[in-house]
Amino acid sequence: MSTITPVANHNPEADAEVLRKAMKGLGTDEKAIISIIGTRSNAQLKAVELKFKAAFGKDLKDDLKSEISGNFLIAVLARLRTPTEFDVYELHRAMAGAGTSEKILIEILASRSNAQIKAIKEQYKKEHGKELEKELSSETSGHFRRLLVSLVQANREESPNVDNAAALADAKALYEAGEGKWGTDESKFNQVLCLRSHQQLHAIFEEYKKLTKHTIEKSIESEFSGDIQAGLLAIVGSSISPADYFAEVLYKSMKGAGTDDNTLVRAVVTRCEVDMVQIKEAFKKKYGKTLGSFIEGDCSGDYKKLILALVGEKWQ
Repeated sequence: MSTITPVANHNPEADAEVLRKAMKGLGTDEKAIISIIGTRSNAQLKAVELKFKAAFGKDLKDDLKSEISGNFLIAVLARLRTPTEFDVYELHRAMAGAGTSEKILIEILASRSNAQIKAIKEQYKKEHGKELEKELSSETSGHFRRLLVSLVQANREESPNVDNAAALADAKALYEAGEGKWGTDESKFNQVLCLRSHQQLHAIFEEYKKLTKHTIEKSIESEFSGDIQAGLLAIVGSSISPADYFAEVLYKSMKGAGTDDNTLVRAVVTRCEVDMVQIKEAFKKKYGKTLGSFIEGDCSGDYKKLILALVGEKWQ
């Protein structure tokens, strides 16, 4: 369940006028901006953006950039991109300049559906004139590169039916490719985790636990390291329970000293219209505190208010 749902009888022109008044003249009415950006669905915000330009002859994003700044601006602009546009923006940002943010590549590509990845590839080519697969190949290497290339093929099986015999065979194959031999056959893990449906993966992981008396995660942690380990664990986690996976992503973005605000914004913006209710429940169960309380302690100002609004908490 989502924390952001479409507002009934939505009036894009009225919202556009609220935003125009919030940024007109001296000072900025941040509360009014949050009241729109933090409560409308993405489709409704795109309609508001279009109406804003038609009514006032100005680009909404440009006006916002001239009035607000910092993490508040980053979160606001994220909400004004479609889910596909935002994924493309984050993937490109992860590979731009010196160094690569493998964490972003993993989080997005390991958790998106075939249809979403296909849309991402088309949008990436449209915006940047380059193939996403080629960009990933040039920025990564080794078994991690192979994992990402497999994922961007968007060829995961999608049948809801589970083949228990095949699940047992795959579980045995994974054991023999890892714990059951000297060295690790990384290609077998790549094959199974990138091709099998999520329902089939559930069955495979259950069979693996019966065979070895421990989880597939424990096996991956003992057999792999670095980015390939993180990538495989992300596939397993988002397959077993997206809510648990993103609860952990959010927790890690805020634990300890400092906050990884880009990750916090990305997780909140991409999940608030998908399964944020379940994520909040998983967060409370896993960490003993509410997601809202973590946001209260780690964020501040209008940025905090917007993030709280997006996760369905009181913000005013």
